[in-house]
Amino acid sequence: MSRFDEAYKRWMEQQVAEAGSVRRRELLQKELSRGSIDFLQYIWFPVIGHFDHLYPEYEIRDFNNGYRYLDFAYMPGNAKGCIEIQDYRSHARDIEVSRFKDLCMKQSLLVLDDWLFLPIAYLSIHDDPGMIKQLVLSFVGKFLANAVSSDLHWAEAETLRFAHRLLRPITPSELSNHLQLSDNRTRVFLRRLLDKKLIEVASGNMRYRTYRLSGNSGIGDFASSSR
Repeated sequence: MSRFDEAYKRWMEQQVAEAGSVRRRELLQKELSRGSIDFLQYIWFPVIGHFDHLYPEYEIRDFNNGYRYLDFAYMPGNAKGCIEIQDYRSHARDIEVSRFKDLCMKQSLLVLDDWLFLPIAYLSIHDDPGMIKQLVLSFVGKFLANAVSSDLHWAEAETLRFAHRLLRPITPSELSNHLQLSDNRTRVFLRRLLDKKLIEVASGNMRYRTYRLSGNSGIGDFASSSR
């Protein structure tokens, strides 16, 4: 069993166990759609590294006191993000007028309720995976302000922001250039973040060479390579 399969199995078991309604539990037990699974396997998991704060088939109420279900809700802290996998056959070419109107209403309600909405075309998951990974990183990066503690020194916070923008581990020298600090001073802040378990060593033994965000950062392993 692959690392993704193991993580996915544990995550889905947890989601079913914690489902707050019978309807959502039934949806989860039926397994996610092919588009949702492909998104998780080929896009989300390779760049984020885990499923923390991500909820499939998330149930919300609309203005008419009815229920709607999001493909994925991403909710770190009090933030609200929605990811919808748009299949071409059901969302564009063959869609009925009533269904199209309902989809537009759903998106409008989400925006009015302060959700950050990210539609993903299913075809792009396989045709343009690099671009979709960049979109996901930017999407999750919108919540960075909620994930970075205000108690951090400005250089520590900016190190986390810098790390999340790259698709690979960062080196002390490039961070030094970014922060406009000396190499020694930069390493001081890297050691502080290591001690706080907000970053981890990506390579190097006797002398640390590259670093990436750790799971404790609340942001995900954004610095790991997505190639």
